[in-house]
Amino acid sequence: MPRDHRPVKCVRVLLAEDQGMMRGALALLLGMEEDLEVVTQVASGDAIVDAALLHRPDVALLDIELPGMSGLDAAAELRRQAPDCRVLILTTFGRPGYLRRAMEAGAAGFLVKDGPVEELAEAIRRVLTGERVIDPALAAAALSAGPSPLTARECDVLKASVDGATVADIAGRLHLSESTVRNYLSSAIGKTGTRNRMEAMREARQQGWL
Repeated sequence: MPRDHRPVKCVRVLLAEDQGMMRGALALLLGMEEDLEVVTQVASGDAIVDAALLHRPDVALLDIELPGMSGLDAAAELRRQAPDCRVLILTTFGRPGYLRRAMEAGAAGFLVKDGPVEELAEAIRRVLTGERVIDPALAAAALSAGPSPLTARECDVLKASVDGATVADIAGRLHLSESTVRNYLSSAIGKTGTRNRMEAMREARQQGWL
């Protein structure tokens, strides 16, 4: 249907996806729905909140792994700065830990990218009415997996371990003592059942805890 023949009230959608081809395809497919309109597209997490405040979308469709701020962190910021905007997470990585974090951040829905666009369009409509829409297989996996065993500080220390940072580097970044950093790393390694901090970080990411 031509855009000028759309219904008077269209659902305004913000689309955040770092892969240009995927972003363009999603925008095109959603734009073919009579009652949906992609009003803005962004390629990085840092641009999400500003775009939402400028364009006032009804629903923000967010990937998780974005340059800059993650989609999960952006969802939490949207809850604070644009509370009327409903958030729907759409990701390649259907990890139980990601689902739990998305719900904690205030997301209204969580879907993986391998579903049909008709299902995505319907999910957008449903979250706008106040429903919570979650991929059923992922919901079952999240229930069986249980919550993350890592504390927020243990997660911070693991994140700061990226690129082979030394204990001193991590301590400086997080304003902690080196002995405290070692204690957090040791605890995280034990909880993840791994042999060293790099394995612990990989395992935590695989589970969606980071």
